[in-house]
Amino acid sequence: MSNQFELPALSYAFDALEPAIDARTMEIHHDKHHAAYVANLNKALESAPEFFDRKIEDILRNLNSVPESVRTAVRNNGGGHANHALFWQMIAPGGAKKPAGDLAKAMDAAFGSYDAFIEKFSNAAMTRFGSGWAWLVLDGNGKPQVYSTANQDSPYSEGHLPLLGLDVWEHAYYLLYQNRRADYVKAFWSIVNWDVVADFFKAA
Repeated sequence: MSNQFELPALSYAFDALEPAIDARTMEIHHDKHHAAYVANLNKALESAPEFFDRKIEDILRNLNSVPESVRTAVRNNGGGHANHALFWQMIAPGGAKKPAGDLAKAMDAAFGSYDAFIEKFSNAAMTRFGSGWAWLVLDGNGKPQVYSTANQDSPYSEGHLPLLGLDVWEHAYYLLYQNRRADYVKAFWSIVNWDVVADFFKAA
């Protein structure tokens, strides 16, 4: 099965996002948590190997096509793989620290202002009970939306295109922030790479 899903290499050092995210958290998050999602996704699809030829986004967009016996495993682990693969790019060091151009215009039209967007997104991250993600997406009509998803559920499964996501599972922040999710959410804005978000927006 040469086409099994693989853990994407991190394109920067584990300590590149300090002080917002510490090196130990990045190492465990990427090398252990993300790796486990990939391994479990591959294991689940051993019984349906034809899916190894598809992109994870396409599988998540059409979860009903996955055999029922492994659908939940693919939803959880495939979502975990897709969400994290995006996350590492969205927080890559460098890039613009604020949205600009067409992306900024679309966000201002949808949310009123950048500050209003930050408030809405942060609120989505803070009010997600238990584990999950906060998202900025383009919906089926190409309009920006903010919401949160439970566990590793993916915006792809809603027919939406993720532009920016924040992992609010405790494994993403507990070593540094313990139970202070609000501090983690606040620190997140210092590491968002808006060039990457803009690239996702343009590709759409």
